[in-house]
Amino acid sequence: MARKQMGSILLENNIISQKDLELALQRQKKHKKPLGKILEEMDIILEEDIALVLSKQFDIPYVRQFSRSEVPDEVLAVLDGDTALKHQIFPLKLEKKILYLAMANPLDMGLQSDLSFKLGLRVSPCVATPSEIKAAIKKYYLAELDVDIDNQGLNILVVDNQEFALNAVEAGLVKEGFTVHKARNGVDGLKMATQLHPNLIITDIPLPLMDGIEMFRAIRMHSDMARIPVIALSAKSTAEEEYRILEMGFFDFIAKPVNATRLLARVKRAIWCSNRGRLDGSHTSEFAFF
Repeated sequence: MARKQMGSILLENNIISQKDLELALQRQKKHKKPLGKILEEMDIILEEDIALVLSKQFDIPYVRQFSRSEVPDEVLAVLDGDTALKHQIFPLKLEKKILYLAMANPLDMGLQSDLSFKLGLRVSPCVATPSEIKAAIKKYYLAELDVDIDNQGLNILVVDNQEFALNAVEAGLVKEGFTVHKARNGVDGLKMATQLHPNLIITDIPLPLMDGIEMFRAIRMHSDMARIPVIALSAKSTAEEEYRILEMGFFDFIAKPVNATRLLARVKRAIWCSNRGRLDGSHTSEFAFF
């Protein structure tokens, strides 16, 4: 069966008139933009209309009101806030290794494939408006990233044998009020972790004497340090490497060179999660599928 075009669906649902459609098609030929974008720029349709059309055109569930619902913490933990914000996506439900994902662009098959590989889950896309996704991200992710944490007295251990990278990370964290301790190899990192019991550990993966993975595993063997979140840094920034690191139990993965804004967001999230114990929580979730 041939898929109906966006214009036909809009006409059938009395969202636009034939005259408006013809005018938009003329502009589309000139500006080479998607029809939905043209109609939105002309103030003829709303983003809700575009979402509805995508749902009907490609037989994808249309989700609404999820920003008002309680989403389980184990579902939220699947994605980090900056990934959700960057790609305009939001995790809705996790069921039998299937991640139901609200997407402003549910036709982005490359993103779905990357996430599926990275998370080890099958991604089931749902179309949602950008506004609804942004509201959910603000409620569940940005609130935690911007949470008013008193950074004074919070200790962070940074382990990296590259002097420039070590100092750059230290400078960004000290500026935010964190107390930073530095180690240049895995053996010293493990010793300092045992002595300090820091609130967070950030470690490069390739290290002298003992690499970051060996250090991480040694830390996890200490019951009194097992719950300290550990963020991995690596110049090897492939999706396979990130998946491998996260599967080991690292809290997060950041590719080198380190972006200061991204680092701070991940650090705040790690400390917030550790303080609140959010990964152990549970809530009910109800949202509307259309």
